[in-house]
Amino acid sequence: MQHVLQISRKIDYGLRAMIFLASTAGTNVVPFREIAKAMHIPEDFLAKILKTLVDGALVRSVRGAHGGYALAKPSSEISFLDIIEAIEGPVQLNVCLSEAKDGCGYTQSCTMHGIWQQGQERMLEVYRASKLDKLAMPQGHQGLMSLRVSEAVNA
Repeated sequence: MQHVLQISRKIDYGLRAMIFLASTAGTNVVPFREIAKAMHIPEDFLAKILKTLVDGALVRSVRGAHGGYALAKPSSEISFLDIIEAIEGPVQLNVCLSEAKDGCGYTQSCTMHGIWQQGQERMLEVYRASKLDKLAMPQGHQGLMSLRVSEAVNA
């Protein structure tokens, strides 16, 4: 069964990987396989996600025997929204909220437009305010991730 407005697996895994990197003192380089194992992310999928995050300037990669990945900037400067948009592009609840010319032609007369807009603004506000530094887990406590995410969102 497909759920409407459900965050994709790609975004979920990207957020998990970024939280893990934020939990490793920020600038430490972490081997790719360590991230995958610790956060229960399939390696092939994680490789693609990390490349996207590198392209989005949120993560840096280091080649070589001691290579891996690290945050490209301080965790306090990276929000959930930054990660989501780096992975999937701009967040848009409904086509009527698009600024593109091929968006909904009924926006001016539609009674739902204001609700969609208000919902999107509130959602983006939460994602924008949720910074990685508040979600970083104590070393060895990956199981606490969902609790930390809940705390940060409700803060």
